[in-house]
Amino acid sequence: MLTVDQARDWLLQRARPLTTTETVPLLQALGRVLAVPLVASLDVPPQDNSAMDGYAVRCADGSGPLPISQRIPAGTQPAALQAGSVARIFTGAPIPAGADAVVMQEMAELQPDGQVAFSQSPRPGQNIRRAGEDIRCGSEALSAGQQLSAAHLGLAASIGVAELTVFRPLRVAVFFTGDELVEPGQALAAGQIYNSNRYWLVPELMRLGCEVTDLGIVPDSLSRTREILQDAAALADVIMTCGGVSVGEEDHVKAAVEAEGSLDLWKIAIKPGKPLACGRVGQAGFIGLPGNPVSGFVTYQVLVKPYLQRCAGLLLEGDVAAAQYPAGFAWERPDARREEFLRVKLVQQDGQWQLQRYPNQGSGVLTSCAWADGLVRLAAGQQVQPGDLLGLLPIGRFGY
Repeated sequence: MLTVDQARDWLLQRARPLTTTETVPLLQALGRVLAVPLVASLDVPPQDNSAMDGYAVRCADGSGPLPISQRIPAGTQPAALQAGSVARIFTGAPIPAGADAVVMQEMAELQPDGQVAFSQSPRPGQNIRRAGEDIRCGSEALSAGQQLSAAHLGLAASIGVAELTVFRPLRVAVFFTGDELVEPGQALAAGQIYNSNRYWLVPELMRLGCEVTDLGIVPDSLSRTREILQDAAALADVIMTCGGVSVGEEDHVKAAVEAEGSLDLWKIAIKPGKPLACGRVGQAGFIGLPGNPVSGFVTYQVLVKPYLQRCAGLLLEGDVAAAQYPAGFAWERPDARREEFLRVKLVQQDGQWQLQRYPNQGSGVLTSCAWADGLVRLAAGQQVQPGDLLGLLPIGRFGY
């Protein structure tokens, strides 16, 4: 069996990142992947400005009392500061020439004659934001390959950029195989089950920023499966299925993909999980997830999501160190051959954060994924005792 790391590296090496770009307004760029570096064409802030409401002063003039020679709101251009005087100044307003400090108004006292005295002598540079201290003109403000957050968009706006060049969305076509599958809202006949995989996979892809084409349930028919694969390959960068990629007589996806393209079927040392199919149909990549809902969900999070991110143009710089928390449980019968990904929740116990595991870690218990805050990755054969520090790979309410 392939290790988890081997499988992920293999997938990432075979990902074909997007090259097509488009330019979109800032307010439409959230979650998109930046295609070209953003270089600042000005300093931020563009000139020295006040970090406080207060008084601009020359430190050489001491703590006063000193007369007020001008008033400087934000958005105005001040005159040079007269020697032996102060300027009333407000947060964000430009520092007048000649001033070398700002005294916050809480440290100032207005005298009956209109002059101002300070409770402490000002220090050079006090409460002044220097030009370019956030962003220097000519510097790279945002790197290509970043998935744009709200903070990124605010930063782009701060240097006057109204639109960004991003990769077009990754196009993913999904379908689900099995005569036993029924959509929610319909009555179940004997031997049928509801198609739960559709309702976690499609939202996960949408949250990733993919443009999803949902081709629904495909009957257990080789000819029909081949037709769907042809349609999907014509419109998608990646095709995904859940289940049906095995050697059973009614599992036609394997034969259909091999007839229309190429397929590798792996056994991976992961629990829950194990089977994963990867290949190509035409110019589209193909991923066949396990049909077991928990196996599919965990395999997606651990292996397939990084592959899709790479395909979307995202620059992956290696794993972020998982935050560690003490275990509030024991795990004494580990799998000796496969890495395990336990579904856990972060809870407070006696004032301390700790991880609790879902009682039933079975691969068909989708409740464990809905309940969990994250996954704990255990090496093959790794036991856990209460208090052991474990890394949390966040899902659920913490996102992933």
